[in-house]
Amino acid sequence: MSAEDLRAKIREIPDFPKPGILFYDITTVLKDAAAFKEAIDLMRAPYENERVDIVVGMESRGFIFSAPLAYQLGAGFVPVRKLGKLPADVVSVEYDLEYGSATLEMHKDALKPGAKVLIVDDLLATGGTVAGTIELVKQLKGEIVALAFLIELVALKGRDKLAGYDIVTLIQA
Repeated sequence: MSAEDLRAKIREIPDFPKPGILFYDITTVLKDAAAFKEAIDLMRAPYENERVDIVVGMESRGFIFSAPLAYQLGAGFVPVRKLGKLPADVVSVEYDLEYGSATLEMHKDALKPGAKVLIVDDLLATGGTVAGTIELVKQLKGEIVALAFLIELVALKGRDKLAGYDIVTLIQA
């Protein structure tokens, strides 16, 4: 199965969650065992020979891809959560959304300085969430190996916010 085959399995829902938005529903990939396995395998391939200590995934759909990638790479998994969802001491960052701002958090003890980090999410749109996650990793002195996404919405130019990082996306829409 190729990235094009995976793209064909993604359901597009117009005007969700609000008018003018085209939502890319990945549940159609997730429920298909072969497609889900192929998505994980294709996302893992560029990093098979890289040192990755920790895979960081963002709430919530990023968890779906980052945890199995961590397992396959023999790395740990660290969740990045929304404000108030983590129980221990945290580092936090406020980041901009199209319609306001939000706060992301990571446990203070999630990374050791110098840890090689792969940041993973399902979707690269405007780049705000991943830019916030990069800041959290930097606060804890982690070293970012790369950024990996299932889908990139090219027209939203999120990649522009992430200049200087190795970015891998399977599907560009």
